[in-house]
Order: sequence, then structure tokens, then C-alpha cells
Amino acid sequence: MKHTYKEILIVCLLFLLATAFSESLAQQKQGADSTRVFALKDLEEIVFFNHPIVKQAGLLSEEARAKVMQAWGSFDPALKSHFARKTFGNTEYYNNWSNELKVPLWLAGADLKIGYDRFVGTYTNPETQTGVPGLTGIGIAIPLGQGFLIDARRNTLRQSRVMVNYAEAEQIKQINKVWFDAVKDYWNWFYAHRQYGLIREGADLAYTRFQALKNQTLIGDKPPIDSVEAAITFQERSLQLEKIKVELLNARLVLSNHLWSDKTEPMELPEYSVPQNPDQNTISSSRRQIDTLLSNAANDHPEILMLKNKGLQLQLEGNYRREMLKPKLSVSGSLLTSRTAFGAQVADNYQLQWSNYKIGVDFSFPLFLREQRGKLREIKVKQMALDYDLQQTGREISTSILNAYNKLKAYEVQLAIQSSSIDNQQLLLRGELSKFELGESTLFLINSRETKLIDMRLKMAELISSYEKTVAELYYVAGTSQNNTQVARK
Repeated sequence: MKHTYKEILIVCLLFLLATAFSESLAQQKQGADSTRVFALKDLEEIVFFNHPIVKQAGLLSEEARAKVMQAWGSFDPALKSHFARKTFGNTEYYNNWSNELKVPLWLAGADLKIGYDRFVGTYTNPETQTGVPGLTGIGIAIPLGQGFLIDARRNTLRQSRVMVNYAEAEQIKQINKVWFDAVKDYWNWFYAHRQYGLIREGADLAYTRFQALKNQTLIGDKPPIDSVEAAITFQERSLQLEKIKVELLNARLVLSNHLWSDKTEPMELPEYSVPQNPDQNTISSSRRQIDTLLSNAANDHPEILMLKNKGLQLQLEGNYRREMLKPKLSVSGSLLTSRTAFGAQVADNYQLQWSNYKIGVDFSFPLFLREQRGKLREIKVKQMALDYDLQQTGREISTSILNAYNKLKAYEVQLAIQSSSIDNQQLLLRGELSKFELGESTLFLINSRETKLIDMRLKMAELISSYEKTVAELYYVAGTSQNNTQVARK
């Protein structure tokens, strides 16, 4: 078969154009043999050990424990001392020195007191005046009314302990959110990488077919128009490959946001890294394990735990406010002695006598109790609101788990159908290629079948990515950061 000058020119131009595209394609394929799988397990280790937000979440518990330590400060022994002296016109008006060691006791809100007072001088108040040696005393102060069962310092300590559990639940919530975002970005990267691989495979096939048709055209076995169609198909897939390449680079950058070194320095995902391929044969969710997730979420979900601990805090505050409804009645007493020297016979000669004492009684009671009754009513309203919030949150969590489960079941059906459709499409493509070799088909039909197969495989990759992200969503809404490779399997 003879070709016209125009046909030969077309073939030459297509050859040059295809050569340029093939060089670009070869550059994109460089490094494919030196790839290394960056598995989800690798991402998990980096995120949970190095991610700054995860480390920041760990500070919540530390902060809550620091507040517990602050609350314990109310029970620290306190030593007080005061000295004052006035001398005028060769007269010592007063020379006062008071010392007290107060040891707060947990039981009954009492305070143990040990003191030494020395108040001397011409114009010292006779009520407080002591001898030159001074007076030593040991006593105790006990609230018999308000504050006997629970007082402000014990209430603060108990509430701070509850807030440690609250902070730990909030910590889990934040870590789960970080891991959920990281998993979603991982499977987005998987989908972009799979897209790039499939489009590149299609471009390789188109280029190989164009080369074969070009050679057949040169020897006269095929018309030049077939070479033109093959070249156009290769060009379209090459352009699509460039577009997907940008998406892959961006997906890799987004995933790199979750990569940090052990020194909390940002890391980049290497270009030679590739995502893991999930085992499609084990994709199947179990209703029994979904029921387990529902049961665990009802008791251990971070949102539920936070609300329960908030309720416990309100309960402690309510108990304290009910205690504040009692009248204030406190009794204090001390045994006094003038002894200031201590030797071997302290026990026999200390001279503590019941006739030497100091006692005091304090009483007060607001007649209407409006302040405490108002605070107690406020707490009851907050408890009612919290109960409603707890009911609604529990319902929403259960609904979210079931919603994710329903999506998983739908994806399982779609994956099975899509896998069967891909097998059928491959049969059609092989049949069309066989017919083309016998001269009973056209290049247009082959390209159409092949493009359809690529689209179906892209859809399959999208379904796999969506399925795995839904698995991560399932564990996230259930309140756990379990690695989503550990899918709820049968």
C-alpha cells in the first residue's frame, strides 16, 4: 500500500509527539522500583508518639493533677509567727510575740493547733498578758455544724480528683480526633496514589498500542487514521496523568502534616513511599462486634465519661451546698502551760492541767438562707440539664455508630458488585482485542472498552478508600482510636 505525502507527514509528526510524551512518561516512572510501603501502622506509631496535638492532650491530665496538688495545699501545716514591740520614754509599752502551728485534719474539718504566746509590757492588754516565760498551748478547733461532714477544702479536693478523670476523657477525645483526621488523609493519599498508578498504566498501554500501530502504518498494514486515534488517546491519558500527579503531590503534603520526629520536628513523606494495599477478601463487618461497640460506647465513650464526671462534680457541689444550709457552730479549746524548757522528764513535768485552758464557741446562722438555697437550686437545674444532655449524647452516639455500620454494609455490597463488573469488563476487553487482531473490531471500541475498565478500577479504588475511611469513622464515633486496619471482622 502506498501512502500520500500528507499521510507520511502525519505519521512523522505523531512519532515526534509520541516520543516527547514517552520521555515525560519515562521520567515519571523513575524510582518506581525503589518504593517502600508506608503502612498505616507506621503512621500510627508516628502520630501517637510524636504528634504535638497528642502531646498537648497529655498535658490536660498533668494540669488536672496539678490542681489536685493545689487542693491538697489546703491541708498543709501552717506555721505563723508575729512579733511587735513598743518602747517610749524608757517605758516598754508592749512586747508581744505569738506563734502558732496549725495542722488541718481530714476528719470533721478539724484543725490541730500548737502555740506559744508571750505578751508582756506596761500597757499590754490584761486579757492577753502572760508571764515573762510566756504560755504554751495545744488544742483543737472543730466545726460541729456547718463544715462537719464536708467543708470547702475537702470539697475542692474531691472535685479536683473528679476533674482528673474528666481531663483524661477529654484527652482521649482529642487524640481520637487527631488519629481520625490522620487516617482520613492516609486513605485520601491511597486513593490519589491508586489513581496515579491506574492512569499511568493506561498511558503505558496507549503508548504501546500507538507504537505498534505506527509501525504497522509505516509498512502499510494499518491506515494512518488509526495511528492518529492511538496518539490522541495517549495524549489524553498523559494530560490526565499530569493532573493526577498534582493531586497525588497535594495528598502527600496533607498527610505530611501528621508526620513529626521524636523531637517534634516536622517531617515530609518521601516520594518513594507508597500506601499499603488493603486485603479486599477480608472486608466484612460483623453485627456482633458492632453491638459490642455500642455497649462499650454507652459506658466508655469520652463524651459520656466527660458528662458523667461533670455530673459527679455537680453532685459533690450539691452535697457541699446542703452542708452550707446548717448553722455555723465551731468549738475550739487549748490546754495551757507556762513551761518553756524541755528535758528528759517532759512527760512527768509538762504540767498540763485541766484548770489551765482556753476555749471558744462561735455561732452564726442566716435567717433566710437565700444564698445557699439559690445555689442549691442552681445546681439541681444544672443536673437536670446534664441528664438531658447525657440522654441526647448517648442517642446521637448510638445513631452515629449505626449510621457508620450501615454505610459499611452498603460499601461491602458495592465493592462486591464493582469487583464482578471489573472482571466482566476485562473479559469484554480481551474479547475486543481478539476481534481486533482478526480485523473484526476497531481501535475506537478497544479504547472505549479500555477507558471503561480504567474508570471502573478507579471507582473500585474510590470505594476502597471510602470504606476504610468509614471504618475509621466507625471507631471514632464509638469513642476509640483503634487502628482502622483492625476492622470489625467476622
